[in-house]
Amino acid sequence: MPKGEYLQYGGQAIIEGVMMRTPRFFSIACRAPNGTIVRITEPLEKTWIGRQKWLMKPFLRGTFALLDGMTLGLRAMRFASDIQMDPKHSTEEQLKVAGKPVNEKVQSAAVLGAIIFSLAVGILIFNVMPNALAETLRARGVANGTIINYTSEIIKLVIFIGYLWAISKLPDVKEVFRYHGAEHKAINTLEREQPLEIGTCQAQTRLHPRCGTSFAVIVFIIGFLFLPLVPRYPITGHQGDPFRDVPVRILMELCLLPVIAGISYEALRMAGKLRDEKWVNIAFKPGLWTQLITTQEPAEKHVEVALAALQSVVDAEERGSVKVTGIEVLGEATA
Repeated sequence: MPKGEYLQYGGQAIIEGVMMRTPRFFSIACRAPNGTIVRITEPLEKTWIGRQKWLMKPFLRGTFALLDGMTLGLRAMRFASDIQMDPKHSTEEQLKVAGKPVNEKVQSAAVLGAIIFSLAVGILIFNVMPNALAETLRARGVANGTIINYTSEIIKLVIFIGYLWAISKLPDVKEVFRYHGAEHKAINTLEREQPLEIGTCQAQTRLHPRCGTSFAVIVFIIGFLFLPLVPRYPITGHQGDPFRDVPVRILMELCLLPVIAGISYEALRMAGKLRDEKWVNIAFKPGLWTQLITTQEPAEKHVEVALAALQSVVDAEERGSVKVTGIEVLGEATA
């Protein structure tokens, strides 16, 4: 496999599992309540957007990659939720504790609702709140719009780091972060051309420059360099009313987000391609430092799941097809 293709390998940690993807396939592997690993591997179907070649151009493909990743991530999280709630993958004792199985439609609606709610809260916390707080400076005598813009970006960064640190203390989130660390170790093993085995995988670092966390940090950094210099009041022509100014600021930032995402995505690809260059490692240190929060050292059980997903998509890429259609169950159930 050409080394350049490694740049198109990636993954995502989910509840009790890992999703891995390649240019043509994706695989989701989850640790079921009964101890087995449940895996599904399928070809990636291109949506209408994915078939538009002009969207694959540099600085445009970043927005597409973000939307595409969210769509596939939603599918992976639904699969993981199904596995955790499916009686077929639970022990008798677990079924006694769980009680009646949850209706599939209700479960899917709950997953979708949780994601929509999370997106809404994310916009509120990382966009609305910083801009609203920054605008209060005007009442304190700060009339310079650029200073207010920089203040907004600093508040965003503080909230972002604080939020990650706070949720990292939750036991369930820690477990997801262990799978995140396992996902990185597995990808690092592949990129270092080492055998996809637990021992070699555990020897790798849990950090990776081409990570969603790094992407978010790059978005913050580029936003900090770029957004404060953009006038926020071209619609009204002046400022002074917070009930008008804050919505305008928020709207303009959302409109500029695809531009920032496109620049950030290209920077992230460069980081992955030139990861052994000293200057790249220095430039992208903030993203790696943040991963010390969003990843945890995995145990063998986490690495085993990550390798199960990665090995499946690697095999599919080499064959050009999926070996096993449908759901696979690996290992034996615990008593």
